[in-house]
Amino acid sequence: MAKDGIDKLAKTLAEELPQSLKSMRDDLEKNFRSILQSGLGKLDLVTREEFEVQQAVLRRTREKLEALDAHLQKMEADLGAKKARQKKAGKKTGKRKAKKKTASKKSAKKKSKR
Repeated sequence: MAKDGIDKLAKTLAEELPQSLKSMRDDLEKNFRSILQSGLGKLDLVTREEFEVQQAVLRRTREKLEALDAHLQKMEADLGAKKARQKKAGKKTGKRKAKKKTASKKSAKKKSKR
């Protein structure tokens, strides 16, 4: 709370005193002010400016994290697609090898029959 806010609150408290305590109003207002400043000083508070700076830092950090996450997902998808292509290419190569083996066995049988 800003100093002027504390002053305003202390003044309001002093004005709300019963009529019998109006003679001590100035002293009580000073006491209210010092009590409020002391109490608020003990709290772990930050100024609005500090809060807004940290809010901006957090926003930028979130944006970077989201960008990194999107990049990671794209890389994982690309890697998955690459593995799928390699696996598919491996199956084709395996079929070709099997065909060659079958053809070799057939030609070997033909040669042995001769």
